[in-house]
Amino acid sequence: MRSHLLLAFLTLLFSMVHGADADTDAQRIAAAHEGDRPDATPAARTAPSVPVTGENVVYGEAAGKKLNGFLARPAGAKGPLPGLIVIHEWWGLNDNIRDMARRLAGEGYAALAVDLYGGAVATSPDAAMQLMQASMKDQPAGEANLRQAYAYLTTQQHAPKVGVIGWCFGGGWSLNTAILLPDKVDATVIYYGHPVMDRAKLQPLKMPILGFFGGQDQSIPVASVRELESTLRSLGKAVEFHVYEDAGHAFANPSGTNYRPEAAADAWKRTVDFLAKNLKRA
Repeated sequence: MRSHLLLAFLTLLFSMVHGADADTDAQRIAAAHEGDRPDATPAARTAPSVPVTGENVVYGEAAGKKLNGFLARPAGAKGPLPGLIVIHEWWGLNDNIRDMARRLAGEGYAALAVDLYGGAVATSPDAAMQLMQASMKDQPAGEANLRQAYAYLTTQQHAPKVGVIGWCFGGGWSLNTAILLPDKVDATVIYYGHPVMDRAKLQPLKMPILGFFGGQDQSIPVASVRELESTLRSLGKAVEFHVYEDAGHAFANPSGTNYRPEAAADAWKRTVDFLAKNLKRA
């Protein structure tokens, strides 16, 4: 166990000096999730604010295989709704993420939970790390997946605006989706996702960005969070980051052992307000 933490620490130092790659990111997140399990707590079953419907959908195709996701909408909603691309943590598209999609749908959205693992779901950190490493080493596949998720929401669901939200592995992909679709995504929410510091990649962003991070998260140092925030501000971007000093990584996941209910509740309220402001108003 100590050797695992030492490896994660050394790879973190290497990444800070030389830049992160897929293996480094996976090791860093693995250290943050050491001993964690995606086991549901009562808080994981928080009901949506209004009744919703949910169904498994095919939102595209890649490499000859269908892209299967989970779509949630307010029950009885008529006409197009703002869309949300919902990106899972490193565990995969599990019941917790489906429940999060339902909660988001209850706020008035067509929430599409995508799957970047091709149907695989992890229940242990070791399995999650393997899935995450494999996914991150094929960045073009992930980009194609998220492009099709956006197309599904705009063409099949006729969403007038589309936002993106993700946690952990999905938090990093939330920012990357914004970079991938800089003039199409209308709002971006990042929960403890890996920062991107490349000014050339950040410059084209048009949408407002909201981010949440843990002050005790050793996988994403607060210094790197503040550096990203400062870089975005210097580029004239609308950005709002919140750091919960007593929280660690995955503090908003009610199905994990790192859950911090007060920080999660505050982040949720801010998320709901931010999305309503940027996706529902003309």
